[in-house]
Amino acid sequence: MSIPSDPNLATSSGELPIIEACLDLIRWFVPLLQRLPRQHRFGLGDRLIGHLYHLLEQLVQARYARAKLPILEPLKAHIVVIQLQIRLLHSFQLIELQRYEHASRLITAIAKQHSGWLSHQLQQRPAELHHA
Repeated sequence: MSIPSDPNLATSSGELPIIEACLDLIRWFVPLLQRLPRQHRFGLGDRLIGHLYHLLEQLVQARYARAKLPILEPLKAHIVVIQLQIRLLHSFQLIELQRYEHASRLITAIAKQHSGWLSHQLQQRPAELHHA
């Protein structure tokens, strides 16, 4: 997935590519997480699902917010937590290698798009300060 030069460009569905990528991850991953063994489903599974939905909510808020940086900056750590939780699923042998690799690719694509969006916003900030 490439990052558009303007992160605000929407896809044909009308959503930003990063939001579409997050929706794809949730659609693919949540049903799998809901099938985890009971002792993991109500711990790691529920926490990971909560983090995924929180990520989606924050991305949507950032899309429509005038001040995007206060929303986007903390998401880096949030994405890292999701990556680590996915790694734990594989370490605990709760998902096969192929599913781990697929989930890792999806969250890495989101991380790259987030990084590009954040960089774009940081570049815009000095221009906004000079015009104020």
